[in-house]
Amino acid sequence: MTLNNEEDLLRLKEIGRICANALQAMGEALEPGITTAELDSIGRKVLEEAGARSAPELCYKFPGATCISVNEEIAHGIPGSRVIQAGDLVNIDVSAEKDGIFADTGASFPVPPVTAAIDRLCRDGKRAMWVGLKQVRPDQPLAAIGNAIGDFARKNRYSLVTNLASHGIGRSLHEEPTEIATWPDPRERRRMTDGMVFTVEPFLSMGAQWAEGGNDDWTLYSDPRAPTVQYEHTVVVTRGGPLVVTLPG
Repeated sequence: MTLNNEEDLLRLKEIGRICANALQAMGEALEPGITTAELDSIGRKVLEEAGARSAPELCYKFPGATCISVNEEIAHGIPGSRVIQAGDLVNIDVSAEKDGIFADTGASFPVPPVTAAIDRLCRDGKRAMWVGLKQVRPDQPLAAIGNAIGDFARKNRYSLVTNLASHGIGRSLHEEPTEIATWPDPRERRRMTDGMVFTVEPFLSMGAQWAEGGNDDWTLYSDPRAPTVQYEHTVVVTRGGPLVVTLPG
């Protein structure tokens, strides 16, 4: 989506804030003993009380309000009976729609106690996302996002999952500009334009380079198996730089 009026911006900010509030509530409730289904119900309640609808359910008939991925699962995990344990690495991805506008956010949460390496991975995963976000401005090549994140990953001795990309969002969950690489992609020739809306969501890993399917139609796993984190914001390209709309409030 490309924003062209203040009303659409206000609606995008509203659904962005709702998604962020749901993510925050789920993160605060995360503790050993809770099931991923119970965690999902917390996110669903926040969305529904704010008048929003789960985007995965709405667009793809996903079997949950949110995606919750644990340890070897790195994306699109289905909420269910899995019990969170101490030491788990949990990714929560929240996307939703209200008044015809969509937003998308996500974060990875270590459940203490975890190793220093996992703590560092989580810290650096968030840093990698912001490295990409700082490249957002009109007339800048879209490739600048992946190039900057790739430099960060290489300098800090991480790998990037290279088949899970960022994407345009706004009127639908996935739209133009499609498949925005968060890794260096020499084929990328597009440029950012003022008002363009998309996500920035690198998957930073301690060795994985790919996401592969498993025994269901949704859950994706790291290949090779390695701790992997994802942090995600929805952002608007503006003359003043990146306008992040998925912040709690």
